[in-house]
Amino acid sequence: MALIFFLIIAIAVGAGFVWTVQEMIFKGKWSHFIFFLAAFLPFYITSLSVVYLATRSPELVSLFQILKELVVLIALLVFILYQRKIADYPFRMMSTDWMMISFLGLAFTYLILPLGQASFLNKALYFKSMLIPGFVYFLGRNTHFEDWEINRIFKIIFIVAIGAFVVNLIENFILQAHLQQFSGYALYNLAINDIEPTGNFGLTWTFETQAVTKRLASFFSDPLEMASSVLMGFAAGLIWFLTSKKEYNWFYILVMACSLGSLVFSASRAAFGAFFVMIFFIALVFRLYKLIAAGFFVLVAFGIYVLFFASEDFYFFVLDTLTFENTSSIGHVVEWVLALDSMVGNPFGIGLAMSGNAGSVTDELRVGGENQFLIYGVQLGWLGMILYILTLATGVILSLRVFYQTENTQVARIAFVGAVVKVGLLLPLFTANAEMYTYVAWLTWWMIGYSVHEYSRIQLSLRKSL
Repeated sequence: MALIFFLIIAIAVGAGFVWTVQEMIFKGKWSHFIFFLAAFLPFYITSLSVVYLATRSPELVSLFQILKELVVLIALLVFILYQRKIADYPFRMMSTDWMMISFLGLAFTYLILPLGQASFLNKALYFKSMLIPGFVYFLGRNTHFEDWEINRIFKIIFIVAIGAFVVNLIENFILQAHLQQFSGYALYNLAINDIEPTGNFGLTWTFETQAVTKRLASFFSDPLEMASSVLMGFAAGLIWFLTSKKEYNWFYILVMACSLGSLVFSASRAAFGAFFVMIFFIALVFRLYKLIAAGFFVLVAFGIYVLFFASEDFYFFVLDTLTFENTSSIGHVVEWVLALDSMVGNPFGIGLAMSGNAGSVTDELRVGGENQFLIYGVQLGWLGMILYILTLATGVILSLRVFYQTENTQVARIAFVGAVVKVGLLLPLFTANAEMYTYVAWLTWWMIGYSVHEYSRIQLSLRKSL
């Protein structure tokens, strides 16, 4: 059975990669790399697990591992080669560009400085994990898609959102187990990442709640990645619902419902909080003040339910969450304190590959690791953390300006989803190394880049009209 799944995955991934590469190299459509990433990244860890389960070959796993970086690098190379006079290529720097370049430039400086106890190889691998999303942003920054191409991106996002929920239903009602218990996830983690199986389901603690109930992940790497990723599915479904003809609304309602269903199956408190932050932000964007009021009354009703009608277990679950007294919340606080202590003692950072949950960070050197902002702060100092925050902030602001100013509905949809999801991910960024969730992180960086490109075009048009 594992061999059959391996053959299906190998054929699907191989065909997708070959199609993408030939589109880029022979037709010059380097921007089509994003189609491969959107379709492959949700299944990335599951595909690696099945490959190892079927073949027991670390070399073959390594080949599948590098595909996501390889397709980005090929796209970047083809982009450069297809510019006849690259020095004359028009590129107007925007605030987000400056922040991104400064952030990556600082990281490169820390790569070559003899700072920190991590090996140069581990620092180089960590820098690569920061640089590739920067390349994705840069490629988005220079992409111009036709409407049908933007449609294709959103279709992939919709299929992923619906597919994730369908797999959740199969896990919950048919298998009554995690998909990862059959895909070789634990074996892959042990052999490739040297991570011992933990928890009551033989996976990791992330796959269960404190009450030892299952937290499902569908075909994503873990429940936390799925929870963050379906926020993008919900945002995409919502903006298409609001900007499409009524006869198609049923499909976008289905996408939003599936996204919410997967959010429930993930049982991620940070993602639930992120969802409400995202809804509040959407209400501000559209000036839907009644929606804000409705959300406030929902919170009040939830509080009344917890206080007077909920079971004792649920009451204490909510109370411990709010007071940071349960095991998971305490773990977050401990990691934050360790990171902040390091930042106070070392305001200029302690070097790359010294914090976070990336594979290049060894356990004995790790300082903190469950807050994306503090992870960068520990390694790159206060300046690195501030540059990362400013990159996010300026990207969201420029995307919103595009949403309000552009006359192209498709571009407005991209700008909306990029901005809203980046804001929604703020809470997961506080509780996890969320930039490792490559599907939602890389796609939204591409969307931010695409939006900044449109903003540059709008500004140029305004100047010409004056």
